[in-house]
Amino acid sequence: MNNKRFSLFINVFHGRAAPEESWLVGYGAIIEALQLEMPMPQKLTLISTKKRQYQTENWAVYTSRHKPDDTLYKHLVFALKYEGINLLFFKKLFDNLSESEVIEIIQLEPLGQYSRRIWFIYEWLMRGTLAVENLSTGNFIPIIEDHLQFGIKDGPKSPRHRIINNLPGTVDFCPLIFRTEKLEGYIKANFAEEQSIYLNKVRKDILQRASSFLLLKDSKASFTIEGESPKSKRAARWGQAIGQAGMRNLSKEELLRLQQLVIENPRFMELGFRKKGGFVGEHDRITGEPIPDHISAKWQDIEILINGLLETEAHLVKSEMDPVLVATAISFGFVFIHPFEDGNGRIHRYLIHHILCKMNFSQQGIIFPVSAAILDRINDYRKVLESYSIPLLDIIQWDETKDHNVNVLNQTVDYYRYFDATKQAEFLYECVEDTIRHIIPEEVDFLTKYDEFKRFLEDEFEMPDKLISLLLNFLEQNNGILSKRARENEFKLLSDGEVITIQNEFVRIFN
Repeated sequence: MNNKRFSLFINVFHGRAAPEESWLVGYGAIIEALQLEMPMPQKLTLISTKKRQYQTENWAVYTSRHKPDDTLYKHLVFALKYEGINLLFFKKLFDNLSESEVIEIIQLEPLGQYSRRIWFIYEWLMRGTLAVENLSTGNFIPIIEDHLQFGIKDGPKSPRHRIINNLPGTVDFCPLIFRTEKLEGYIKANFAEEQSIYLNKVRKDILQRASSFLLLKDSKASFTIEGESPKSKRAARWGQAIGQAGMRNLSKEELLRLQQLVIENPRFMELGFRKKGGFVGEHDRITGEPIPDHISAKWQDIEILINGLLETEAHLVKSEMDPVLVATAISFGFVFIHPFEDGNGRIHRYLIHHILCKMNFSQQGIIFPVSAAILDRINDYRKVLESYSIPLLDIIQWDETKDHNVNVLNQTVDYYRYFDATKQAEFLYECVEDTIRHIIPEEVDFLTKYDEFKRFLEDEFEMPDKLISLLLNFLEQNNGILSKRARENEFKLLSDGEVITIQNEFVRIFN
């Protein structure tokens, strides 16, 4: 290991074109040198030969004075300092090192902050104790550095390492999210307060009706995302479940209850946690061979993963961590694990509702129609799911079962425990912004205008509610003009002058 070379001079790396010919360092260099079985980080780090420092979507470029000595320890220090914590990387690294090699690394600078972080991460991830004496001096430092990634506030202290464990999860489930300019902007905007101020100005009866409609709209959108067109009764039933989000604590039993609500007819599938492989994708039309877009966690790992997810959720909903970030980690973690044969996607989106309600982000009694916002940007939704799933396809080894399912051959549990959820968090915050600034206000605005139009028709024509609703539908469908067919049938009692008056009033109110 001491004679191993890590830095690579590149202009293209794993299909990514570097912004300039540079030295690859940090996590990417170590993963490549040791051939660790994991996807490359979403952002890789380079040392420029032109004394330039900048960031792009996929690269962080530093000047030559930042270049680490070409040893494993110095690359680890560089990575921790500039690239943050990558738990999947450290798990794969420690799987490839002996205890004596790890001890050798951390004893190079035994009191240094980065050595202590490596030491703590090893014992936390590997659930063991190295033959190293406890520290008796030194300041306590956090594992997660606040300027790089999001951690919890005031985590438990480890006197042995003089470390504050502010990791936002447990050893069995701990996605991490990087601080980005985009996320910082969203958090600073304080959408929860903005929504509360807006809703307090809306009449209670309008708010109640808007909430009922948005509940059904969100339920239908969640089915549509899955390519289904459910009957109104089924959509309404799932809408009722969404309306109760946040009222019950999350548990295995609660997840099973939700699956039973989602699946109308379980005749052709087994309800409950999977007892076989799973994937999302297609089958070859001729051979039936699986063509996966996403490979689910091994069914043998589901219990430990779901236990970890539930433990992390119970901890984070009581923390001061941003609710949208918590919703991201839990909901996307759930759908990546894919614990059920069917119903995973809708429960994944339910979990967003659950956490936003549980952490008081959305006002009690007001549905937060995030599925409708997701449906409006369905291509971006697929991209953020694939940004996790596609890189894993080259790493997960599987063969085909007799029933054309997948049987995973290698150990994959860590891929579902530890992942970078930054892209998913940015996407979910986009949906939150759209919901607060457009979807909810537009529904409230429509109902306010509907009431004004309804009062006009009642006062001028004493028209019953059922006919008013029908008339509004006709006018909406035909750009404010009542069709000849409608005038000759449902509204034949209206004179030409009355029709013109109604059309003009509709245009005045709704435009």
